[in-house]
Amino acid sequence: MNGLKLTVNALKVLERRYLLKDDRRRVIETPDGLFRRVARHVAGAQDNFRRRTVSRREAEERFFGMMRSLEFMPNSPTLMNAGTKIAQLSACFVIPVPDSIPRIFGALKQMATIHQTGGGTGFDLSSLRPKGDLVYSTKGEASGAVSFMSIFDAATGVIVQGGRRRGANMGILRVDHPDILEFIRAKLREGAFANFNLSVAATDRFMRACYADGSYALINPRTKKESGRLKARKVFDLIVECAWKTGDPGMVFIDEINRHNPTPGVGSIAATNPCGELPLLPYESCNLASLNLSKFVDRGGKMNWHKLSERIRWGVRFLDNVIEVNKFPLPEIRKITFANRKIGLGVMGFADMLILLGIPYNSKVAIDFSCKLMRFMRQESLNASHNLARERGVFPNFTKSIYAKKNLKLRNAAVNTIAPTGTISIIAGCSSGIEPLFAISFTRNVLGGQKLLEANPVFERVARERKFYSASLMAEISRRGSIQKIKGIPGDVKNIFITAFDVRPSEHLYIQAAFQKYTDNSVSKTVNLPSQARPEDIRRIYLLAHKLRCKGITVYRYGTKKEQVLSFPGAGRKAKPVVASSVYSGGTCASEVCA
Repeated sequence: MNGLKLTVNALKVLERRYLLKDDRRRVIETPDGLFRRVARHVAGAQDNFRRRTVSRREAEERFFGMMRSLEFMPNSPTLMNAGTKIAQLSACFVIPVPDSIPRIFGALKQMATIHQTGGGTGFDLSSLRPKGDLVYSTKGEASGAVSFMSIFDAATGVIVQGGRRRGANMGILRVDHPDILEFIRAKLREGAFANFNLSVAATDRFMRACYADGSYALINPRTKKESGRLKARKVFDLIVECAWKTGDPGMVFIDEINRHNPTPGVGSIAATNPCGELPLLPYESCNLASLNLSKFVDRGGKMNWHKLSERIRWGVRFLDNVIEVNKFPLPEIRKITFANRKIGLGVMGFADMLILLGIPYNSKVAIDFSCKLMRFMRQESLNASHNLARERGVFPNFTKSIYAKKNLKLRNAAVNTIAPTGTISIIAGCSSGIEPLFAISFTRNVLGGQKLLEANPVFERVARERKFYSASLMAEISRRGSIQKIKGIPGDVKNIFITAFDVRPSEHLYIQAAFQKYTDNSVSKTVNLPSQARPEDIRRIYLLAHKLRCKGITVYRYGTKKEQVLSFPGAGRKAKPVVASSVYSGGTCASEVCA
């Protein structure tokens, strides 16, 4: 494949989802051809501006080089659709769901259009009148927010995104909506809302009542009047119980999100994208890309900050270009995306980077380094956006933004996002987002029915160099995933090669909070828990996430979903190895909902 160092599974994923095919579904493109197609299409935006510091040709070569070296990867729709007739390049959208039958089904049509082009959708259902409320036209009773969500779920099950993957949704309901208890319990029935992630929009008022063991008011969105009261702690306990049983709902701290809303003069934020890393206004979209941090550690085990800075600069230009050449699925989306020009440059390969630097993931050093890294990312991203503003002008809603008072002229209302990365990290051959490794050695169910034994390449290299490598050792690791209780592995190696279940819940959260502190959008991160975790563990996690000022929190207790993309059959000589699906890269997408 033209000298590219891609894994067998990466090639299979590319062939199945990303490389162009002819009418007989035969692959007619190489990975090099894919990267060239994307680079050429996105670089075309350079011609849209009279004042240019970079030529179209130079931009194309830079973009191509970053992707080919696996240092940088844009979101899946960009890889799939750039340079094609579809040309829809955005990953995520938020679609409003107004309280009327015509507009609800209008939103359903908009969702279908977006899913066809490869995008995911988020919905705030809080405007819908509650179950049993008056319907003026018929004098009957409303069926409620959850019943309408089922329509969106059913439609998603029929549509395959861009013909290549199934759709993903986020359903959000405010904690003060009268249907909140039904919403919290929505996934208790096996298989219910299989195409949705769910999150409760928790307000400051609710959290204060929860701490004080008080009650709070439910507000009918139609009348804007109080329609009842609930004990906050009982509602919180129900959230915890259902999350323990099913993995849903998560929580988004909606007032914290709006305290950091970059364009408050445009409107309030009420929803996020499917994995929660993008709080968006109605009809906003965001374009994502991630830098592979493992590529910025020199052979001597030192960070190459200069190289990272340069790639950040080009990554911001790439994403701003994407907005220019994007073929948006709806005119409403194009209008507000151009007005705010939000982008989301993030990272992947964080766990790999820590290993190369010799830093244990579950250590204070890792937390401190996370702050240093993301502070650097943010400042360099802002500098890049500022320079683009001098070249191309500020985003049109600049005067309605928090940056106007600071006189900080930016091209983009938001610049950074920590996304789960998913299949793009498989292509890049690195760990997912900011998640720890999910296993050191495991079996991969490759697309097409094949099974491959994969091992972390750095661990394998260290094991060989230090003379403790053996086939039997790798087989034992593949049965356990973690190496912490395996004899014959030096202690300093065990300290560095940490997997998700070696990390305590609080350590997951401190890493998330460190990145969130310097991320203007949000952070997609899952606290993975073993099957024996108790509801009390989840309660502590949700409360700590709120205290650490995270914008949202998601947990996943192993074994709570039948359709998992990762399985740990157990230890022992007769145990089967850890098995991961072809599209699982770690962390957020522990079930098929967003994989």
